[in-house]
Amino acid sequence: MRLERLAALGECRRAGCRPSAPLRVGAAKVNFACDDKMQVGGHIVAQYVQGQEGELRAVATVIEQPGSGKFAIVACDVLFVTAEMVDRAAVQIEKSCGIPSAHLLVNATHTHGAPSTVRIHDSRAEPEFVENVVTSIVRAAEEANAHLADDCRFLFHLGQEPNVGSNSRLLMSDGMISWGNTNDPTARPTGPFDPELPVWVFRRPADRGNPLVSVIYNHSTHTVGSLRPNVRSPSFYGLAAQALEEKWGVPVCFLEGASGSSHNGGRPVADLIADLERDVTAGVDQAVERPVPRIVAIKRPFRFRVRTFDEATEDRKVLDYMQAHAPGALDVVARVFREARQFLKPEQGKERETTNQVILIGDVALVGVSAEFFTSLGMEIKRRSPYPHTYVAELANDWIGYLPDREAHRLGGYQTWMGTHSFAEIGTGERVVDQVVGMLEELAAQYPPSKPAEAKAAGKGQ
Repeated sequence: MRLERLAALGECRRAGCRPSAPLRVGAAKVNFACDDKMQVGGHIVAQYVQGQEGELRAVATVIEQPGSGKFAIVACDVLFVTAEMVDRAAVQIEKSCGIPSAHLLVNATHTHGAPSTVRIHDSRAEPEFVENVVTSIVRAAEEANAHLADDCRFLFHLGQEPNVGSNSRLLMSDGMISWGNTNDPTARPTGPFDPELPVWVFRRPADRGNPLVSVIYNHSTHTVGSLRPNVRSPSFYGLAAQALEEKWGVPVCFLEGASGSSHNGGRPVADLIADLERDVTAGVDQAVERPVPRIVAIKRPFRFRVRTFDEATEDRKVLDYMQAHAPGALDVVARVFREARQFLKPEQGKERETTNQVILIGDVALVGVSAEFFTSLGMEIKRRSPYPHTYVAELANDWIGYLPDREAHRLGGYQTWMGTHSFAEIGTGERVVDQVVGMLEELAAQYPPSKPAEAKAAGKGQ
């Protein structure tokens, strides 16, 4: 560890930055109260389940650095968080912890096994659960803040996991884009899959008990898949995090990446969990200390419009797909989407506002966007970022539906159909990329990144 630390400090000096300032770090988790009477989100038709596997919770990491202030990263095992939920929590967290809203990132892990927090498809928000989620975000941040450990260090490793997921928008022989699995042997992916699996590690000196304080990991596949059917569940990413917690004795946080166009492909959930446990463990074992001369965050408003639509054209998209590929569900799916379009009809062309965010820990950048972000867009942010280590947390701080890229809108498919799940103007995804890259470039002008080759090597633990 000492050699790794010296190498990291040498890299910092070569990049012209000042050495790391000490960090104080705390982590905590708070479970959500829920029961079988609550609708579960993430389905076309509202569903109720019986029982639960694993925990549904808020997991918080609070980081404090002299001169930089306090920052909090919170992940919630829910399908979505809304700006209203996050804003309410942020007011309390700033009051009790001294963490300003711009320094707070709240991510929804996008599990499809939690009670609903929004109106989407045939589901409605469960008010009691929403209140509990807001309260739990605050409590998790407060508990993490109350147990800040001194003299912590930041370590990082960039791993790869290419088997937990794949591009799920497949072009079939009839020219349609698949919605779910397909038996078409000629079907081919229409976009990329991002295998990167970054791991953030916060440690204190080994002579103070358990050296681990917090572990955060990020990957980009839809969080769908439980060990048991028809139960509440944090799904495979959350189950993997909780298995690692039992081994390490510290909170482990999963941040959902840009996964609007990727799913797990039907692999056994136990295998997915095992793969992730192995990968995150390797990331912790191989993580290298990174210099943190400062921590900084930007949270900016982003305006977009609800797209306009022709009712007959949108209805035809749904009917044509369902008649060809799922005729037994045609009537119920057509009804749900007609009701959604009726709800959105008076909103056409109206401007709405959300936020984009960047948190820079040393020169490792975490980007928060508020949509089910297509993987191609997330990878474009990474490609254009001045920081070699840039990673995306989708569904952060708000929820504005799917954001496909322009090519996906041209091809069509479920994620582009007008509805409560997808309603932003075409081109909104690319505009988010442009704003986020501008924010990253703004930070890079003040805080230049390390040399790319050195930064990548250090991130991979080499």
